[in-house]
Amino acid sequence: MVFGRSSRNRRPVEPVTLKVLVAGGFGVGKTTLVGAVSEIRPLRTEESLSEAGRPVDDLAGVEAKTTTTVAMDFGRITLRENLVLYLFGTPGQDRFWFLWDELAQGALGAVVLADTRRLEDCFAAVDYFERRAIPFIVAVNCFEGADKFPTETVQAALDLDPEVPVLMCDARDRSSARDVLVAVVEHAVAREERSREPATT
Repeated sequence: MVFGRSSRNRRPVEPVTLKVLVAGGFGVGKTTLVGAVSEIRPLRTEESLSEAGRPVDDLAGVEAKTTTTVAMDFGRITLRENLVLYLFGTPGQDRFWFLWDELAQGALGAVVLADTRRLEDCFAAVDYFERRAIPFIVAVNCFEGADKFPTETVQAALDLDPEVPVLMCDARDRSSARDVLVAVVEHAVAREERSREPATT
């Protein structure tokens, strides 16, 4: 009983919903990560790769890839009873970048997935979020056979600010993908708190 009222009569607390983007280069594992962690059947907008796209879709390192995201991936995960994340996976190819501005509106933060075999492919995503002051972390998707480097090396190679977290992950693994999303939320919250701190003289 609370103040003479049964707790059964209390309305359930509406969860806070946050939007997180999952970005990165072509074939880096964005669709895989969203699918691995989503508690609902993820929405996917994948199309088969065509001969017409071969001149513009670089398949080096991902030769087995047969489909590509042409709009977005969408999923949802409940981190806590009162905290729900909506996940939006962005398309990787340059020709679909006009969609990014729409997807980025209202986003709490972003994950930039990276592949050490094609690290340069995530430069554009890093630059996009830096220019728009959207908090982001870098998650290195550890593909089989790919060289593994310390997080400090990846941070230096991407010329990231020291405050940008770099994590290793397996986009296929639910718990690993969940850890990445928790890290995005924590980083975004910490950055917001720092911005509210009064300036010292």
